[in-house]
Amino acid sequence: MFLRRQLLIASALALTSNARAQSDPWAELRTGAALVLLRHAIAPGTGDPANFAIGDCSTQRNLSAQGIAQAGRIGTPFRENGVAQARVFSSQWCRCLDTAKGLGLGPVEPQPLLNSFFGSPEDGRPQTQALRAWMTGLPPGRPVVLVTHQVNITGLTNIVPASGELLFVTAGAADPLTVIGRVAAE
Repeated sequence: MFLRRQLLIASALALTSNARAQSDPWAELRTGAALVLLRHAIAPGTGDPANFAIGDCSTQRNLSAQGIAQAGRIGTPFRENGVAQARVFSSQWCRCLDTAKGLGLGPVEPQPLLNSFFGSPEDGRPQTQALRAWMTGLPPGRPVVLVTHQVNITGLTNIVPASGELLFVTAGAADPLTVIGRVAAE
């Protein structure tokens, strides 16, 4: 009876530690089982000016000096957790591209599905569905970081992230996506 109880306790501990290891969002990111949604770093204000144009940063709301510094700091926990390189995709908005480059995790690929739909909320649902489908089709392997806007992340997760906040999600059919971890911005 005593031996059986010890075996049950040992089994329960093994299962518990295995579950904890599987729920480590950094480990899930390293294996490609999860990816990161990142809201761009600090860019004071809301929305964009009426003369907004993709590719012309002078017409956009941009990162402040604090936001530029924050973007560089956001890359540090990645490296500290074994992610020195990643596939980095970004909205075409300058504040997202600048955040993505500031991470220092590799080349940045613009992805229009990550663009904000703040100014045209009627595009939100179809764009979110297309983004979810695109995410599920990403090849496994290298870690993936998606730099985007609050409305896009909220559309995928029902969470309103802070500027520079990381959300670890599993890409799949779940609506909203399953969030397995969050790291607050510095």
